[in-house]
Amino acid sequence: MAENDVERRKSKRTQLDSTLVIKRLDGGDSEEVNIEISDVSKSGVGFICKTPLLIGTVYESYLTIWTKEVLHAFLQIVRIELKEDTYYYGASFVGMPEMDAARIATYQTLNENGI
Repeated sequence: MAENDVERRKSKRTQLDSTLVIKRLDGGDSEEVNIEISDVSKSGVGFICKTPLLIGTVYESYLTIWTKEVLHAFLQIVRIELKEDTYYYGASFVGMPEMDAARIATYQTLNENGI
């Protein structure tokens, strides 16, 4: 990180090899889309997707975590960046149960300590 860059994230980010299947909840398209997760924290997720999504929109998702468990979560798109033909998104978890957030935090702790 450059000297003048300020870390604004409230939670540490961890890269997690997984996919999400998402669909619009507001009556829009219900197409399921696989995405590539670049980082995840107990408060949100960053991911890459070729399909355009709308900022502020909430999507239903199924996050496959490192234990192969699937966490059902709702994501609100808060950031979009387009590079070439790929969209980079940032999303916040909406109403994620504390138990699921704790699973992500536990994984981060184990990953940081090389366990």
